[in-house]
Amino acid sequence: MSGPEGPSATPVHPAVALALGAAGYVALVIFGLGMTSLVLDRDVIAVPGLGQAPGVIGTVLSAIGFAGGVWPWLRMTRPSYGGAGVSAVLAYLGYIAGVAVGGVFSGADAAAAFSAAGGVAISWFGLVVAAAAGASAWGALTLVRTHAERPRWPWESDEDE
Repeated sequence: MSGPEGPSATPVHPAVALALGAAGYVALVIFGLGMTSLVLDRDVIAVPGLGQAPGVIGTVLSAIGFAGGVWPWLRMTRPSYGGAGVSAVLAYLGYIAGVAVGGVFSGADAAAAFSAAGGVAISWFGLVVAAAAGASAWGALTLVRTHAERPRWPWESDEDE
């Protein structure tokens, strides 16, 4: 892949890898939380009366935590997969904080909001959030790290046959 300055150091620019990773993360966390809720027959946020705000704010803050955790690693010359662990922890903490903040903004008392956040933190739902972030960050880091190129058809080669 060539840019205006010549060939790039990696075929996938770190910003593109971040965008793809973040989109994949949000899709994976929504799917994962929904399937976990279905399998366990439990609500993700088990405290009644909080509405949708805690889940939405939790997902937004979690995505910000995901991006903030993986971005410095994507910009390294040789990214380490350790960024996936950092991103998983920050996404998990972002989700928990978002549920608490969203619960307070939804009009519930602080005790109910923090109870909802604590319930998510110590349940399978928290693990799903962290696993989705780790997997998505791993994928984003792999895009930059492996120097993979796009697939080519046989007739696209530069060699004359």
